Amino acid sequence: MMIGDNVVVSMHYTLTNNEGEVLDSSEGAEPLAYLQGASNIIPGLEKALVGKTAGAKAQVSVEPAEAYGELQPELIQQVPLEAFQGVEEIEPGMAFEAQDPSGNARRVVVKAVEAEQVTVDANHPLAGVHLNFDVEIVDVREATEEEIAHGHVH
Repeated sequence: MMIGDNVVVSMHYTLTNNEGEVLDSSEGAEPLAYLQGASNIIPGLEKALVGKTAGAKAQVSVEPAEAYGELQPELIQQVPLEAFQGVEEIEPGMAFEAQDPSGNARRVVVKAVEAEQVTVDANHPLAGVHLNFDVEIVDVREATEEEIAHGHVH
């Protein structure tokens, strides 16, 4: 069976950036299973796998626009240190949930801490990153009606 909309795909993958750094991998774990056409994985990878079958191997390069988007400088902001009341020590790399101007929850990561200001970044950690996948398709099967209705694998 070929990969197309409304099929369940199980795959092993290794994800690297352009420097060759491994960012994620299913090695030593269960294959990743997703519902094709339901936006369960990034668009660039989903498009590249159409037509592949079980046993296929592929190397897929995905530009930021087809992954987590370009880095948006306006999502990097300085916030007064006092906005972090109740947090004893703030360090780069710490993640917090904040509200955007529309009131939606958004994850922000601390990039720098100064005397009175904290620099936070609300971009996805992989925004602006060119992604390279080594993929092996393990299985392709028809999705159940329930999986299609729910938009994900059960």
